[in-house]
Amino acid sequence: MQDDPKTLVSTDWLAAHLQDPDLRVLDGSWYLPAAGRDPKAEYRAAHIPGARFFDIDEISDQRSDLPHMAPPPEKFVARMRAMGVGDGHQVVVYDGSGLCSAARVWWLFRLMGHTDIAVLDGGFPKWQAEGHPVEDMPPVVRDRHMTTRVQNALVRDVTHVSQASKLGDQVIIDARSPGRFRGDEPEPRDGLRGGHIPGSLNVPHGDLLTADGTMKSRDDLRAVFQSAGVDLNRPAITTCGSGVTAAVLSLALERIGKTDHSLYDGSWAEWGAFATLPVATGDAT
Repeated sequence: MQDDPKTLVSTDWLAAHLQDPDLRVLDGSWYLPAAGRDPKAEYRAAHIPGARFFDIDEISDQRSDLPHMAPPPEKFVARMRAMGVGDGHQVVVYDGSGLCSAARVWWLFRLMGHTDIAVLDGGFPKWQAEGHPVEDMPPVVRDRHMTTRVQNALVRDVTHVSQASKLGDQVIIDARSPGRFRGDEPEPRDGLRGGHIPGSLNVPHGDLLTADGTMKSRDDLRAVFQSAGVDLNRPAITTCGSGVTAAVLSLALERIGKTDHSLYDGSWAEWGAFATLPVATGDAT
């Protein structure tokens, strides 16, 4: 794998840079309730030395009824300053799954105008399996100024996505499982219809990963998208259940050099809840 501090770095890279004074490590673990895992408790028990816990549910726009929507810039800044993360820092974010929710944190930093952030390939499972150090002590935090420059092109709302669905001028890529995409597997959240956004294509986020939870090579990533029918020459909108695994697609698109992509923050938690929005079922056509 080719290390890139703006997208993805290896455990070897992080181990070599762990003592860098301007490196900040974040644990961005998040799980669906059905997983039965408590990310905060797991962080308190063991984390990469110096890591801060990034709470995806709390660092969000809690004025919204939708889960973990992107926070207002001022809230993001306040939380990052309190965590000692700011301008001039190289950030590396990991999670306890291998590579899943960390991509959401990567996307949030990009949305706020910070590009010096990478996801740890293989995450905490790979770090531990290789015998790298862990600790259970909270880090010493020093306040650091942070500025934001919101990149509105990286996020889409339901109006944008509805228009893209009708016009077909952008490719909508859904990271959920094939069963949820087709509508024959129940949604994990109550009150949502089954199916997918009309015209969207299905690239389950797991298809972008190898058996050990690391991201596939750039050539293999490109092949996965193309085999799903994704026209990589068109702008892309990524979506999923609630905007978390969609960011894995966004990260993969960035890895293959595609920069004209955005994320539908409301995702199926929003689209599937409104009876006035059309739903397609079955495989993509």
